[in-house]
Amino acid sequence: MHKFFVPKENVNVHQAVIEGEDVKHIYKVLRLESGEEVSINNCNGEEYLGVIEEVNKSQVIVKIKEKLSVNNEAPINVFLFQGLPKSTKMDLIVQKNCELGVREITPIITDRVVVKGEIGQFKKVDRWVRIALEAAKQSKRTIIPEVREPIEFDEALAELKDMDLVIVPYENEKGHGVRKVVDSISKGEVKNIGIVIGPEGGFEESEIEKLNNIGAFIVTLGPRILRTETAGFVAASLIMYELGDLGGNI
Repeated sequence: MHKFFVPKENVNVHQAVIEGEDVKHIYKVLRLESGEEVSINNCNGEEYLGVIEEVNKSQVIVKIKEKLSVNNEAPINVFLFQGLPKSTKMDLIVQKNCELGVREITPIITDRVVVKGEIGQFKKVDRWVRIALEAAKQSKRTIIPEVREPIEFDEALAELKDMDLVIVPYENEKGHGVRKVVDSISKGEVKNIGIVIGPEGGFEESEIEKLNNIGAFIVTLGPRILRTETAGFVAASLIMYELGDLGGNI
């Protein structure tokens, strides 16, 4: 069954109105017709089972049959702070981390990141938001993960101080991994987890020292050096497996 995120103001107890790019996708690509069932999410974590009543070129009218008791979100909140990579690598990072269950993605400007133009005028964020939306649909997320504007490293540090757990994969760390960290904490007390990934070229030693000073766990992901886009996937997967719901519960 196909799933669509519809703005809250377009959903009530009786019907939902799908507008925008999804309309063309429904009648041209998916070729859905009146009478077919769809899942509607009101972008606020509430889901409904609906039946298509009308399809035209401007909107799709869906009759709401019932509210669903669905929650495909992990029991932990994972916040990815990603050193801003070059080219289109961030597209892949956003897509795959949304599939894995990451709740929020924040690009960070570290010492080894080169940014063209003003941070506040960063035009790629709109594209990343669209990618997050599509990934949320595909993976049947209950919420759409937030993709934020890039922030400076020191601003990220201030936010990380409020996390229950901060994990920082670092190529120069030897032996101390995620499993050892998990074994050393009280799992029931950990809800908000920050993962900090360096850009191409990695972190400066001074940045690792600052992360150490706020209580972050500096870890290795293994003996092989991973690309910046791969490191986030691996770290998020390990955390979701150890503390979340990746891999099932049986």
